[in-house]
Amino acid sequence: MRDPNPYKLLTPGPLTTTLSVREAMMIDRCTWDDDYKRMTEEIRAGLLDFAHVGNDYTVVLMQGSGTFGVESVLSSVPGDKDCVLVLVNGAYSERMVKILERHGIAHARLDFAWDQIPDAAKVEAFLAEHPEVTIVSMVHNETTTGLLNDIEAVGRVVKAAGRTFIVDAMSSFGAVDIRVGDISIDYLVSSANKCIQGVPGFSYIIARREALEATKGNARTVSLDLYDQWKGLEEGHGKWRFTSPTHVVAAFHRAMQELREEGGVEKRGERYARLNRRLREGMAALGFTAYVEEAHQGPIITTFFYPKEGFSFAKMYAYLKEHGYVIYPGKLTDRDTFRLGNIGDLNDEDAERILKIFSDFCALEEQNGAH
Repeated sequence: MRDPNPYKLLTPGPLTTTLSVREAMMIDRCTWDDDYKRMTEEIRAGLLDFAHVGNDYTVVLMQGSGTFGVESVLSSVPGDKDCVLVLVNGAYSERMVKILERHGIAHARLDFAWDQIPDAAKVEAFLAEHPEVTIVSMVHNETTTGLLNDIEAVGRVVKAAGRTFIVDAMSSFGAVDIRVGDISIDYLVSSANKCIQGVPGFSYIIARREALEATKGNARTVSLDLYDQWKGLEEGHGKWRFTSPTHVVAAFHRAMQELREEGGVEKRGERYARLNRRLREGMAALGFTAYVEEAHQGPIITTFFYPKEGFSFAKMYAYLKEHGYVIYPGKLTDRDTFRLGNIGDLNDEDAERILKIFSDFCALEEQNGAH
């Protein structure tokens, strides 16, 4: 079958999937069927394997996008006496604050510049000064900018202080190797349409079993009740509480198999990192400056400043799409930027082709500006 995709996505998810992942969605499945429930259980077990954890952890699959998973955790884990500290250095950690505000959950925020990683020493000092804080929440790869935060350093501080640790690893898990237990992460959240290269439709939470069991009755919603969702999957041996995205689950099951065939998380991470370096270097040669310093650049997405005043993102977007690639606009509020993702079914040839398209566009703009 010829791949019908008219273009590839240079985005951090949804991303370009393989034809075989999309073909896995061509079968209609019943949510009560034992084969389907077995598929769900294989996904849950596989995610524990990718996270390097055993039976002291468990996996909850939650309908909806990654934000649904984050909101499920933030609205289900804290009890009435808890207070959540959010480490803020991008739009997605700001979203965590908004979720907590909306649910009326006690919280505090510790802000850092959006091009700087959270300082573990400052987190340690804050926790010492604020004993009311019981939970710390942060984003690993901030796709606002491409920044890769140091969850290991923060995790050590959080563990030493005896607090619960929540990590949004939406755009990193599956490509950045995260030893969840070693970092003492209590709840890690990611999504089907990210580095494991599935399609949008559900998020997943890798949770420390003992911590999750203690949250019974804390949830502030019905559909996003993390504990009840987990109990349903456990007692039903893979049966979701409410109608599950069966086609998406099948695609993810296939995508996990393809991740293993590629060589696992380490090999996929190497491919992403190689593509990211090449795009960053090539764009710099064309006059595009990256927002994040190379030392803190994650391997998933890079934010670039507009090269000059009067630059038209809309024209560049249209030109790229016409030539087979779609990109993301920026999310910074104070500077004009755009973002280039490099995850999904992309290879070295794509990187060279993308840079050639950018080069041609820049040359065309210069030519038009000279007349």
